[in-house]
Amino acid sequence: QVQFVESGGGLVQPGGSLRLSCVASGFPFSVYGMNWYRQASGKERELVGVISTDGETTYLADSVKGRFTISRDNAKNTVYLQMNILKPEDTAMYYCNIVAGPDNFWGQGTQVTVSS
Repeated sequence: QVQFVESGGGLVQPGGSLRLSCVASGFPFSVYGMNWYRQASGKERELVGVISTDGETTYLADSVKGRFTISRDNAKNTVYLQMNILKPEDTAMYYCNIVAGPDNFWGQGTQVTVSS
């Protein structure tokens, strides 16, 4: 079955950096665009970024553009989210996701907390 294992979250000071990883299994990774979402406490889940199957095309939300980058390694079935110049408002649970037909698949998430 489809599975994601996110990692790399933690506590970081404002201005710091983190690199999130999401290892996928149970589906043909290289033929799916991959998504990163986040959900802050008490807020709706929001799309952070999208990467195409070959990694050549990416989309990043305005709130993170210029600070975050998304990449993937199809040989490792892994998608990454490099987060720089982190702000307290980036504090959230971060999830990777695919949409396959009518179904949405999610990982368990990794918590990012930005605080001094």
